[in-house]
Amino acid sequence: MVYDAVVLAGGAARRLGGVDKPGLSVGGRSLLEIVAAAVPDAGRLIVVGPERRAPRALYVLEEPRGGGPVPALRVGLAEVRAPWVALLAGDMPLLRPAHVAALHHAASGAGAVLVDDGGREQWLAGVWRADVLREALRGYEGRSLRGLLGPLEPVRVALPGRPWFDCDTMDDLEEAHMNVLSEWTALVCEELGIDPARVDRDLILDLTKEVAHGVARPAAPLTAYLLGLAQGAGTAPEDAVARLTALAGSWTEASRENLTGE
Repeated sequence: MVYDAVVLAGGAARRLGGVDKPGLSVGGRSLLEIVAAAVPDAGRLIVVGPERRAPRALYVLEEPRGGGPVPALRVGLAEVRAPWVALLAGDMPLLRPAHVAALHHAASGAGAVLVDDGGREQWLAGVWRADVLREALRGYEGRSLRGLLGPLEPVRVALPGRPWFDCDTMDDLEEAHMNVLSEWTALVCEELGIDPARVDRDLILDLTKEVAHGVARPAAPLTAYLLGLAQGAGTAPEDAVARLTALAGSWTEASRENLTGE
């Protein structure tokens, strides 16, 4: 399917204190870069929002600024050349190319839109016929995307992995970070031939946090590595994590002197 992508990356982000939400980093990339990576085969990537160094895109601004998603869609759609357009929010850290491909596959009539776990349409996570959107916008005077897009009756698509998840609060951002950690853990386990069920991620994170705070930051990854060596050799006691956590909690300069004989 030949398509362009319009990503809405403006807004005031009031619940995040007015920060540049699409510019926030998750897993070493900005939220906007993550969304852009979900449409790698788009003919044109059109970002409605302030220009940034990454991703490479055509950046446009709605007038007036802060007018909401409908004016933003108008200005973004004016730059679309393909018959189909992916309309996306700029703050969806769990969105992947496979999710957009699934929307393309399901789209018929006016298009397709993701629905969340509660069955609610996520209007900034969809694929649409560009000419249908233009016609709908021509006679629309409201401010709601739901009011604009709902009557078009798109195909509703439910997908695993919560690709529609967006970051409106700091808790949402923390959840996005934890999801990246889960993905990384799964990849490392696959690479090393480890059963992911054997990895108590939260327990290890608590241990490294305690070591970093009580001893030194570099000691945290070193401790995790040494624990892994001991477990691989079969020499680690069953309560190894608890012992190491307690050891880190009781670490003092006096402890260091006793160990080194200084």
